[in-house]
Amino acid sequence: MSNLSKLEFVALDISGKNYLSWVLDAEIHLAAKGLGNTITQGNEASSQDKAKAMIFLRHHLDEGLKIEYLTVKDPLELWTGLKERYDHLKATVLPRTRYEWMHLRLQDFKTVSEYNSAVFRITSQLKLCGEVMNDEDLLEKTLTTFHASNMVLQQQYREKGFKSILN
Repeated sequence: MSNLSKLEFVALDISGKNYLSWVLDAEIHLAAKGLGNTITQGNEASSQDKAKAMIFLRHHLDEGLKIEYLTVKDPLELWTGLKERYDHLKATVLPRTRYEWMHLRLQDFKTVSEYNSAVFRITSQLKLCGEVMNDEDLLEKTLTTFHASNMVLQQQYREKGFKSILN
């Protein structure tokens, strides 16, 4: 049986590979619908709001997960169950993402646009794992990965006093 209504974001895969981004999307959408409190501890949400939140969350689950959590009727219980099941993924994503950050070099990309895309993808993953990169970190990473033949250019950028890679 196919879903008749369109998903607002990608459903949570049973493997959990998209759990970190799914959690963020789910929290944002629930808050936008006025249902964000249904997944917080000690909430006093109405049964109608809990039902709406459950419908929304189940709609954004893989079919296998829907079956596994078929008897769960409380959105907080579902949210907690999924967190216990997948939150450990941060422990696997974080080291890989740190490795990517450490080995990221401007010279490995054909265009600055491709480099920027990789920088923002990696920093987003770091942020989802609880590590925040500030503008100075991004700028320093970019400047220190200039090819050796561009050291003068690196010095000039430093002297100009840029505060962000978006300047």
